[in-house]
This record gives sequence, C-alpha cells and structure tokens, in this order.
Amino acid sequence: MSLTNRIARGVKATFAAEIIRLGAQAAIILLLTRVFLDPEGYGLLRIAIAVFAIVTLVGTLGIPKSVAKFIAEYRERDERQVRYLIWRSLAYLAVTLGTVCLLFLFLSDTIAARYGEPALVPLFAIGVGYIVFKVLNGYLVIAFQGFGRVPLTAAVKTITSVGQLTAITLFVALGFGVVGALGGFIVGYALGVAFGTLFLVRILAQYPATDERESGLSRRLFEYSLPLTASQSGNILYKRVDTLMVGFFLTPVAAAFYEIAKQVADFVMAPADSLGFTVAPTFGEHKSGDKLEAGARVYEQSLEYVLLLYLPAIAGIVLLAEPGIRAIFGPDYLGAAPVLQVFSVFVLFQAIDKITNDSLDYLGRATERAIGKGVTGILNFLLNLTLIPTVGVVGAAVSTSLCFALMVCYNVYLMNTELPLSWNRIGRSITHTAAIAAAMTAAVVVLQPFVSGLVSLLAVVAVGVAVWGTVSVASGVIDVGEIRAQL
Repeated sequence: MSLTNRIARGVKATFAAEIIRLGAQAAIILLLTRVFLDPEGYGLLRIAIAVFAIVTLVGTLGIPKSVAKFIAEYRERDERQVRYLIWRSLAYLAVTLGTVCLLFLFLSDTIAARYGEPALVPLFAIGVGYIVFKVLNGYLVIAFQGFGRVPLTAAVKTITSVGQLTAITLFVALGFGVVGALGGFIVGYALGVAFGTLFLVRILAQYPATDERESGLSRRLFEYSLPLTASQSGNILYKRVDTLMVGFFLTPVAAAFYEIAKQVADFVMAPADSLGFTVAPTFGEHKSGDKLEAGARVYEQSLEYVLLLYLPAIAGIVLLAEPGIRAIFGPDYLGAAPVLQVFSVFVLFQAIDKITNDSLDYLGRATERAIGKGVTGILNFLLNLTLIPTVGVVGAAVSTSLCFALMVCYNVYLMNTELPLSWNRIGRSITHTAAIAAAMTAAVVVLQPFVSGLVSLLAVVAVGVAVWGTVSVASGVIDVGEIRAQL
C-alpha cells in the first residue's frame, strides 16, 4: 500500500472514530449539563478528572509513546525485538502505575480537604479504577499507532466512547449522580482495554520470539520516555492544572464554565487530530529512509488542510459563542461564552500542534519539544496564578491560549530544522485561506442577529460552511476530484 493511500486510510478510520467519540462525548455532556447535574456537580466531576489526569501522567512516565516510537522503528529494522519491547514497557508501566495508585489512595482525603469539597471524597474513592483503565487504554491506542494499525486505535476509541455513553446514562439515570457519571467513564475505558488487549495479543503472535535481545534497548526505551514525560507534563499544565486552579481559586461552577468552553474547543479538533495521528509515524520513516523532501511535502500539505479548516472555524466560534452556548447548554452556562471566544486562538494553534507535536517525537526531537512545552507550561502556570484571582475564569483562557501559541510556534521552528519546508508555499496557503475565512465571516456577521435558538444556529452554521465550501472550490484551493478519489 502506498504512503498516500495508507495516510488516507488512517485518516478516514480515525476521523470516523473521532466523529463517533465526539458524538458520544457530546451526548454525555448534554445529558450531564442539561438533564442530570447542575453546574456545581458538573464542575466537581471535571475537577476530579483533572486530578486523575495528573496522577496518570506520573503513572505512565511517557512509556506508551516511547514504546510506540521504538516499535515503529524496529518492526522495520529488527522485528525480533518487538515482543521484548512490549513486555518490557508493560513491566515499567506496572511499577510506575502501581506506585502512583498507592500514593493517590494515601493522599486523596488530603486533596479533597484542601479544596474544601467533601463531595470529592466519593469520587476519589473510585478514582484508582479510572486511573488504571485510562492508562491501559491510552497505552493500547498509542501502541497500535506504533504498529501502523491506526484502524485499531480507532476501534478502541469507538468502543470506549460508546461504552462510556451507555454506562453513564444507565448509572446516572439510576440515581447515582456524579459518582455514577465517573463510574460510567471507568466502564468505558475498561471495555476499550478488553478489546484492545485481545488484538494486541494477536498482533504479537505475528512477530517471532527470540532470546537475542539487543544490548541497551531496555535502557534506551526508558531513557526516551523521560523527555516525553516532561513534554506531557507541559501538556497537563495546559489542559488540567488550569482547571484545578480555577476550581481552587474560584468555585466548581467557574470550573464548569471553563471546562464547557474547553470541551467545545476540543470538539472541533477531530479532523486535525485524525490527520496528525496518522501522519506522525511517517516522518520517522522518511527520516530513517533519508526522504526529507517527501516528509516536508507531507507536512506542508497537512498544514494547508489544517489552516483551511481552522482559520474560518475560529471566526465562527468568536461570532457564535454566546448564542451557541445558550442554545446548546442553556442559560445557566452562559458564563462559558467569553471563555470560549478567547479559546478560539487556542483552537487554531492546537490544530497546528496536532500535526506537529507527535511528528517531532518520531523525528527524534522529543527532548527539544519537551523543553519548549515545559518552559511555556511553567509560564502558563505562573500567569494563571496572577490572572485567575484578578481577572477570573477568562484570565485562565487568556493565559492558556497565549502560552500554547508560543509553544506551537517553537514546535514549528523545530519541524523547520528537521525538514526543508517551503515557506513561500505555506505563505500562499495562509493568504488564500485568510481570504476564504473573510468571505465566510461576512456571511455569518449578516446572519448572526437572526440566531434565536438551536435550529437557527445550525442554519447559520450551515450557511457559513456552504460559503466556505463554495469559495474554496471556486478558488481552486479544494480539488473536488482529488477528494472524491481519496474517499
């Protein structure tokens, strides 16, 4: 199978899984916010999940991404080492995960007391289950990426999402409240682990067993996980610590507003996430095969697609944030609208990061990427300390968006040092896309006053998409024949 067809197949599989996942997550959010939980209950749930995210970071130490990188390398170079890589990485994971789970059990009551929220105690009581199954679920998803089995990652994500929606609906409908919602997340992750484990065993059966273990491989596997841990720490500083700080300095209701805005921003990441997850391993192949020109063209084209989608998207988010929040989540969550408008900047740079972040790992630049993410993550933390108590929840969004933009610019610079990128081509793409975004924005501005509910909101969005598509095709930026061929 050619590289182009492999990328197209992977993008289609992961995008389909993302659509299902996002549909399930949307249903979960709407059920919890509009039917079963008030803003305070939803905020408590998101604070607990943010705490678990920090624990899972320490429990993984970058091991899943490290083993995926080595699998992608050794399945081409020396497939006899593949089984050893999997078993050694699982051994490392068992030690780190077991240690952090014990520490969490010991400290959970203290953490709840620090927040002054007794309602966190029952959530922390079942938190170990969430931590264990989420870590194992993530390990399988990333390992399948390393094996080049992107459709299997899509399958694990789909089973997890559908399982979570089903279990959460059942548990909360039975009256278990916030605890039932968290229990539903755990059940979904566990179902994904069961399915993924079955296929991992089948994949490993295709690789030969050997006692000839490459000297130093285990050490290199662990050493490469360390910069990945630092990088993921920066990611946590961007995506979880801010929620914890909002909940700590303000209220669970403010945390609910902040999380609603972030989740809406995450919903529009599906195309970029699918593209980035699929193309990332190919950069390692290009580098090992000394095909840097081809790698540069793949990255440039990926960047063109991302800008074409997301420059217009952020304009729509800014214009329709308030009527959108009112129509979808209800007036109780209108406090999330200004946060979402600020997060439009975060959306654009996160989309660029989706095709850049993991790609640097496969190019062997995890250490430099970790430094950039760590520095800007610390800056984000310090800005949050200043802005949240003074500006409020919008201050957290300003800090996150600004620091994340700085980090992504640095990552693009690193890509430029690895690949011979054509900035003339990228510049032309930005110019064309900005013109298309301006045309779409004009149409939405004219229709914005007519938004009065969900139906009219969807109608305005549909008109905006139609204008975007028409101008994109008419200007030649989108080749309909090429898209039809890939589909």
